[in-house]
Amino acid sequence: MKTEVTIAGVTLKNPVMTASGTFGSGMEYSEFVDLNRLGAVVTKGVANVPWPGNPTPRVAEVYGGMLNAIGLQNPGIDVFLERDLPFLRRFDTRVIVNVCGRTVEDYLEVAERLGEAQGVDMLEINVSCPNVKEGAIAFGQKPEALYDITSRIKRTARQPIIMKLSPNVTDIAEMARAAEAAGADALSLINTITGMKIDIYKRKFALANKTGGMSGPAIKPVAVRMVYQAAHAVKIPVIGMGGIANGEDAVEFLLAGATAVSVGAMNFANPHATLEVLQGIEAYMERCGVEDVRELIGAVEE
Repeated sequence: MKTEVTIAGVTLKNPVMTASGTFGSGMEYSEFVDLNRLGAVVTKGVANVPWPGNPTPRVAEVYGGMLNAIGLQNPGIDVFLERDLPFLRRFDTRVIVNVCGRTVEDYLEVAERLGEAQGVDMLEINVSCPNVKEGAIAFGQKPEALYDITSRIKRTARQPIIMKLSPNVTDIAEMARAAEAAGADALSLINTITGMKIDIYKRKFALANKTGGMSGPAIKPVAVRMVYQAAHAVKIPVIGMGGIANGEDAVEFLLAGATAVSVGAMNFANPHATLEVLQGIEAYMERCGVEDVRELIGAVEE
């Protein structure tokens, strides 16, 4: 069976990767997962300076998943280049660095630094970050803002760029087209859905931030729908994610039009999840007589 897929000229040995923010930078899971077997490792968000993140509590369980308001805590680009990237270079897997920022200039600084680094195959741009210059509205919630940041990063980056789209929008296809028109090489979606939980006995919010991003199996139907809509709105590859727990979930995303998939919240419940998803895809292919995983991409019957 052939499991290779290609995204923006970069070939992955299989379509399974990690979702940013759920796998550290690979080191944290390396005793549970053979990173050599993954199509790609997508790192936690990297900013131009260290971010402390939000006050605690910042994680809460909910039906079918979890809420998080970590606030993209990360040690910054210097530590990433000195510690995390050299570690990842030891493995035979693709490295995709997730980039976050509070201003367009923050993103450009990180993209420029990563352009000079060896061993970075692609950049994934997290546009769900609040834009501090535009009243804290996320870069990915207005087509004009998404177009602007995509085009500016594209002019700076030396690697292909994947724009990670927010689901907290009215029309995901419109956002996908805006990113493609601005020069994005690929899209990834969905990021988390904004949610809230209240402790009825304490009469307090479960998260110090009040709201957080929901992930986990409960969001999968929304994610599959958005991936389908985005994949049919653009010609560039789409990476699907949102509630993937097993191989059958992953195949559903592929049939909807995704070229690859990312496993996220399930890593917290099961550190072996990525490899089990890969094994599940292979088992499905064998059972259904699929010789090349690319036959599945967008193959849902209309």
